[in-house]
Amino acid sequence: MKLYGSKPSPYVRRLRLLMAEIEHEFVVVDIYAPKDRAMLKKHNPTLKIPMLDDNTQIVLDSRVIFNYLADKGLVESINVEQENLLTEVDAAGDSFVQMFLLKRSGIDTEADALYFKLQRERIEAVFEHLEHMVNTQAFKEWHFLCMSLFALIDWLAFRELFELSSYPNLMDFHQRCLSIESVQQTDPRKD
Repeated sequence: MKLYGSKPSPYVRRLRLLMAEIEHEFVVVDIYAPKDRAMLKKHNPTLKIPMLDDNTQIVLDSRVIFNYLADKGLVESINVEQENLLTEVDAAGDSFVQMFLLKRSGIDTEADALYFKLQRERIEAVFEHLEHMVNTQAFKEWHFLCMSLFALIDWLAFRELFELSSYPNLMDFHQRCLSIESVQQTDPRKD
């Protein structure tokens, strides 16, 4: 089993956390390098990471990979409440990634444009809700939902994209997770 992705990606990192106890090879991909893009394009027309190759079975997207591994009995599935919260994490993550890529492309993401307003509104709504939910039963065990939230928050800190000081529960959650061995082993700041 091979997991393809970049070290900083929150979508890749959550799978690296999930797969910490599953034998696999992690293949680092630079999605901007022509050679890596060509390899991705051959197997994955979305040109997105992560991508899992399980003995020639290609699985795309972190959520689909999670479900694939759960269906194989390799990881524990999550319930509907947790799936809904994961959808919130993914929605905020997608907004942050879009804003990050636009900013790296030289576009002023602070502009008073509808697209940017909608992204900021989604991020705020999700983070306000997660701030209240992070201390509920849904986040009590270290499972894919928690790994996903941690990976997003840590990516935001790593990229210095968002100030969490208005969200003390999320900040506390992030701090608590930093001591987990797999979190330390997948830290994109190390290398």
